[in-house]
Amino acid sequence: MDTQNNIEVLIVEDDLRVAEIQTKFIEQVGGFTTVGIAASYEEAKSYIDIMEPDLVLLDVYFPDMDGMDLLRELKQRKKKIDIIMITATKEFDRVQEAVTIGVFDFIIKPVIFERFKQALVRYRDYYFQLHNLGRQYSSVTQHQVDMLLRKEAGILVAEKTHLPKGIDPLTLEKVLDVLAKADSGLTAELVAVEIGVSRTTGRRYLEYLVSEEKVDADLSYGTVGRPERVYLVKEK
Repeated sequence: MDTQNNIEVLIVEDDLRVAEIQTKFIEQVGGFTTVGIAASYEEAKSYIDIMEPDLVLLDVYFPDMDGMDLLRELKQRKKKIDIIMITATKEFDRVQEAVTIGVFDFIIKPVIFERFKQALVRYRDYYFQLHNLGRQYSSVTQHQVDMLLRKEAGILVAEKTHLPKGIDPLTLEKVLDVLAKADSGLTAELVAVEIGVSRTTGRRYLEYLVSEEKVDADLSYGTVGRPERVYLVKEK
C-alpha cells in the first residue's frame, strides 16, 4: 500500500494500448494506484519483487511466456498478491485452472468498463475487510469469514431494493457483526446501544434476521421481572 492507503496495482500486459486503457479504467475507480506496466515475464517478475503490489492484472498470452506460468509461480512462491486475469482466452481448461489456483476474478477481453469496475470494487471491499480483520483480531468467527467470502447470501451483498422497507443493509451488517462477536445471546437493548440506534429499531432488525433464519431468538429468565428475548447468530 502507498502512503495514501491506495491498493497498488501492477498491470501485466504486452499490448501497450490495452494497458493504457486499463490504467485509465483504474483511475476511474477510487482507492487504487497503478504502480507499473510489465510487458514481459522478466519485467513482471522484477516489478513484483521490487514493488510488491497488492493486485496484479494478468494477461495469458505473451511472446516470451504464458501468463498461467507466472500465476503458478506466484502461488508456489506463496506471494501475498491477488490476481485478476484479464485475457482473450476462452478455453475452459485454462479458466478452470485459474479458478482452482485461486484468482480473484477472471475477465474475458474485450473488457467492458462496468465489468472491470465491478471486479475492482469487489476486490477493494474484500481487501479492506481482510486487513481490518487482521488488525483487530488474532482469530475470527464463522460470521466474519462468511463476510469476507461473501457467503451470507442475500444480506451482506444485498442492495436496498432487495430488502424490506425500513431495513438498511449497512445497519443489518452491523447488527450481525455485534451478534457474531458476542459470547452469548444479546437483548435488543444491548444491540441497539452497540450500533447507536433506538431499542425499537434494534428489535426490528433482529426480528427481521430471525424471520430470515439468520439469527435465533430465545427467552432469558432473570431473577427479577419478566423474561427478556435474547438473540444470537444461528449455528451453521
